[in-house]
Amino acid sequence: MSVHLVGGGWDPGFAEAVFRPFLAEAEARAAGAARVVPRVGVLLVADAAEAAVHGERYSAALRTVASCEPVVATVGVGGRFGSTVLNDVDGLLVAGGLTPAYLEAILPLADEIRLLVADGLPYLGFSAGAALAAERALIGGWRIAGIPVCPEEAGEDLDEVTVADGLALIDLAVEAHAAQWGTLARLIAATEAGLVDGGVAIDEATVLIVGEGGFRVAGRGSVWQASESEEGVIVRTLGEA
Repeated sequence: MSVHLVGGGWDPGFAEAVFRPFLAEAEARAAGAARVVPRVGVLLVADAAEAAVHGERYSAALRTVASCEPVVATVGVGGRFGSTVLNDVDGLLVAGGLTPAYLEAILPLADEIRLLVADGLPYLGFSAGAALAAERALIGGWRIAGIPVCPEEAGEDLDEVTVADGLALIDLAVEAHAAQWGTLARLIAATEAGLVDGGVAIDEATVLIVGEGGFRVAGRGSVWQASESEEGVIVRTLGEA
């Protein structure tokens, strides 16, 4: 099974491209548990009003692609998910929103999520959920040593660029909304400063699928990879592997 990293963005026209591979893997896992319809856990951090709207949005997007049973669990900012949200699910989707709040909410489940993914549970991170899939996660900030490196609006309510322990499902840092929010610049600057050992920046309506056989890119946009070299940070786009 694979780790699916979506760069965010709500474009119904690309639901098929970004969700279909994930749901196909969830269907395969469900079949192994003698379930015809896969159960997809959706973890959402939001206040009550937003949770109702966004929970239905994710559920509808998944159902437009394939028959499935989204199981939405929500906590408010500052809350934490209990381990029961992982019970009897055939796929796990960690949604988008304020990345530091998602880190606080989901990190207590990190060990259990790693074990489940190692056992074949497909994981899809959408924006914040993609960032947290990393071993060392870029969770926000827009300045390094006081110098702006990306738009303040992309700072996730943090000032200095901040790196924290993530879920460790992959070993590269992940940025979402790359072209739309200018977060590729933050990834490059964080790599140059030694805060992370390179990573990927994913455009909206685009998914990077990382599995045992390598990686695959699908959707509308690009996936950019930043890596260290003796000459500085090298940036290239990733395509189909």
